Amino acid sequence: MRIHLTSVFVDDQEKALRFYTDVLGFVKKNDVPMGADRWLTVVSPENPDGTELLLEPSGHPAVQPYRTALVQDGIPAAAFAVDDVRAEFDRLRGLGVRFTQEPLEMGPVTTAVLDDTCGNLIQIAHSK
Repeated sequence: MRIHLTSVFVDDQEKALRFYTDVLGFVKKNDVPMGADRWLTVVSPENPDGTELLLEPSGHPAVQPYRTALVQDGIPAAAFAVDDVRAEFDRLRGLGVRFTQEPLEMGPVTTAVLDDTCGNLIQIAHSK
């Protein structure tokens, strides 16, 4: 068994697509119109046939209280692996990304947490 698809709820799919591709560096995999919304996924350019991230519309009534609680408590909605958290932190901050947690070493793991501008906190992490 493998993880094929996971999702983050986003306020605006087009804005999310720009952030996740132009800033974070993912590439668009699927973009299928579904009424007012889209089945919109991105993947890592390093693994285009790997796990897809669905940029899920946040219209369901349960989404806003859920995301608000996560953000207020500083809990990331997703975590992405990077080769070097400090280098990625510097690159993203140079692009204007706001971080809620600067790089933090916790034993063999280094993490940082960013605001995806679409209603979520996202963790980047590296294990030694």
